[in-house]
Amino acid sequence: MTKTVKMIHEDALPGHESRLSPKPEWQPRYKGADRLAGKVAIITGADSGIGRAVAALYAREGADVAIVYLLEDDDAAETKRIVEAEGRKAIAIRGDVGERAFADEVVAQTLKAFGKIDIIVNNAGEQHPDKDIVDISEDQLRRTFQTNIFGMFFLVQAARPHLQAGAAIVNCTSVTMYQGSAELLDYSATKGAITAFTRSLSENLVGEGIRVNAVAPGPIWTPLDPCGGASPEKLEDFGENTPMGRPGQPNEVAPSFLFLACDDASYMSGQVLHPNGGTVVNG
Repeated sequence: MTKTVKMIHEDALPGHESRLSPKPEWQPRYKGADRLAGKVAIITGADSGIGRAVAALYAREGADVAIVYLLEDDDAAETKRIVEAEGRKAIAIRGDVGERAFADEVVAQTLKAFGKIDIIVNNAGEQHPDKDIVDISEDQLRRTFQTNIFGMFFLVQAARPHLQAGAAIVNCTSVTMYQGSAELLDYSATKGAITAFTRSLSENLVGEGIRVNAVAPGPIWTPLDPCGGASPEKLEDFGENTPMGRPGQPNEVAPSFLFLACDDASYMSGQVLHPNGGTVVNG
């Protein structure tokens, strides 16, 4: 029998965008062009940060959105308001992506509300800084992998029977997959798994007309780092080690998720885009 590991989350994680100062910039920077007109997207971690910016941009481009989030009801309600202000429909679904049954619930609620699924954005993630590998507990290791990579498997498995030719899956990996991170050993390991998952799932589905790609952001100003995902020392100069000398904003990352989801990227699958402030990486 497979052992079910209970998900345990620190009180501060993943964090409320409503309490963050300065506020991340989620607003789309340009007018929409109907690039996702009539589409339905599931976006995990859509209550704040990159997920909120993607939801806002997808809505501006014509998509209805299922907002999947863990705990932050206030943030999820605000993202729902943002989507609806763009003239699109939205539902908010609360639960833990690391639980297999929740993936079934997400798919069922999305189909009930919208009748189909065209786009999956696997964005939800968590990270915990540790200066020494021996400080990473078994519970933390299991939790990080359950959220960051198991959750992607669960949602794709649940949605797969409903994905038709033309559907797109966009996963969120990280620059840490390519550079490594001394303080984020378990997180970086999951991001390596996500990149491999992206490439392998692309090979698995491309013949069915379903494209699978990923985005590997650099340091982006979201609740993830200041609410417990980074050490105080790292936060002091967060993003300053990039060639641009600053952290990115969520609305600087969202266009990569849009491009990979729409027909502009019709000849791309198994690829990774790198909005990371100018850091050159291989692969």
